[in-house]
Amino acid sequence: MSRILIIRFSALGDVAMTVPVIYSLAKAFPMHEITVLSRESFKPLFDKLPSNVRFIGADLSTKHRGLGGLNVLYKELKTEKYDYIADLHSVLRSRYLCLRFKLAGAATASIRKGRNEKKQLTRKNNKIFASLKSGFARYYDVFERLGFRFDLRFNSIFENEQVNLSEITTHTGEKTDEKWLGIAPFAKHKGKIYPLELQEKVIEHFANNQRVKVFLFGGGEYEKKIIDDWKKKYSAIVSMAGKLNMSQELVLMSQLDVMYSMDSANMHLASLVDTKVVSLWGATHPYAGFMGWNQSTDNAVQIDLPCRPCSVYGQKPCFRKDYACLYQITPKQIIQQIENILF
Repeated sequence: MSRILIIRFSALGDVAMTVPVIYSLAKAFPMHEITVLSRESFKPLFDKLPSNVRFIGADLSTKHRGLGGLNVLYKELKTEKYDYIADLHSVLRSRYLCLRFKLAGAATASIRKGRNEKKQLTRKNNKIFASLKSGFARYYDVFERLGFRFDLRFNSIFENEQVNLSEITTHTGEKTDEKWLGIAPFAKHKGKIYPLELQEKVIEHFANNQRVKVFLFGGGEYEKKIIDDWKKKYSAIVSMAGKLNMSQELVLMSQLDVMYSMDSANMHLASLVDTKVVSLWGATHPYAGFMGWNQSTDNAVQIDLPCRPCSVYGQKPCFRKDYACLYQITPKQIIQQIENILF
């Protein structure tokens, strides 16, 4: 038996993308003990994985903050005597921990992010427009360099158990004959967010369809306010903002007929419960390797522009100043793609 420590601290979408790979590793090597080190708030992503996977939450805001905090964290971890360290993050924190473990005799490997390839894909001039290795494949490569070869086989975190719907019915009601549509209209960066005035037209269309029940996802006061404003206009929609924890959101997503999401964490969460996602891509592009697990690019709503993609994460200001990659997508395009799956 060997002990494997996997490190990935953030962000939510990237941590979610580790799940299919870690699940596949755990199923292929049930004799090994696998520990996932991440932020405590991400623990629900790993609760349903095979029994040889456990989770350790790092408190990077207080106890494990800074160099001193990392030393505390290392001392807590080294008692486990890990044989292998898989760094799926490759940032200062994770590289420092890898160095400490390497000096102690553990085999270590870190993710190769392909930064040069991504720069070539997203640069303004002489862009090399080619599909890059997926994030899942980059995670797998780390384990392969540690000597673990296995097939990536994953459908849903709920694959082997009955979903407990009683956790959510207070907020959602019972599912009857109507189709359930989840809409996650927000993302971290402006370059990923479909303009809200156009987004509202999509919401309005489905809110007025009695065959569809619409659930809106969001977090934080700003997003909640916008959802509350939409709720006042379209009483049929159901706001999930601030009502469910992550475990419950995953349960709800597993019951959706379609999730409509930006290139955001919600796309990846829905993918973990085997729900089809219609994803919208503006400044970013599936070619960068962040399409959701088992999601089809046929369901990616996007337009061709010579400047796309201009960013891997959507954080760069639009050099055209008009965000044409978003504004030139019509609500009708999105509605049609969603209805192709719903009906």
